[in-house]
Amino acid sequence: MAQDLSAPQPAPRRALRVLRGAARLLAAAGLAVDAYVHAHLAGSYDAITESISQGTLFRIEAGLASLAALLVLIWRRPAPDFFAWLVAAGGLALLLVYRYVDVGTLGPVPNMYEPLWTADKRLSAIAQAVAVLATVFLLSSRPRTPGRRRR
Repeated sequence: MAQDLSAPQPAPRRALRVLRGAARLLAAAGLAVDAYVHAHLAGSYDAITESISQGTLFRIEAGLASLAALLVLIWRRPAPDFFAWLVAAGGLALLLVYRYVDVGTLGPVPNMYEPLWTADKRLSAIAQAVAVLATVFLLSSRPRTPGRRRR
C-alpha cells in the first residue's frame, strides 16, 4: 500500500526528518572539508615516502572523503552512512595517532608522525569529528519500517 506523502505527518516524525536532513548536510560538509584539506596538502607531503608517499595517502583520503560526502547526500541508506562514518572515524583516528604517537614506518606506509597542531590539521580534525557525530546520529536514528520485525 502506498503512503500519501502529501498528508501531514506527526510533528515528531517531521522533526526527525529535518534533523536527519541536517545531519546529512553536516556529514557531507565535514567530509568535503576533510577532502579539500587532504587534497590541498598532498603535494607538500610527496617527499615523505617508503613504498607509498604520504602525499598519495592524502590523495586517497581526499578521494574517499569526497565519495563518502556524495554518497551520504544522494543515497539515503545505512550502507553509505556507515561508509561515511568509517572514512571520517578512520581519518580522525589516524590524525590523532600520528599527532601523538611516533608509530614509525609500517611496511609500505611512511612515518607520518607530526607532533604539532597546524591550522589545516585542526580544521581537518574538527571536520572529521563533525562528520563522525553526524553519521552516528544518522545510523542510530534510522526510522523503523512499520510492519517489519527485527530478527
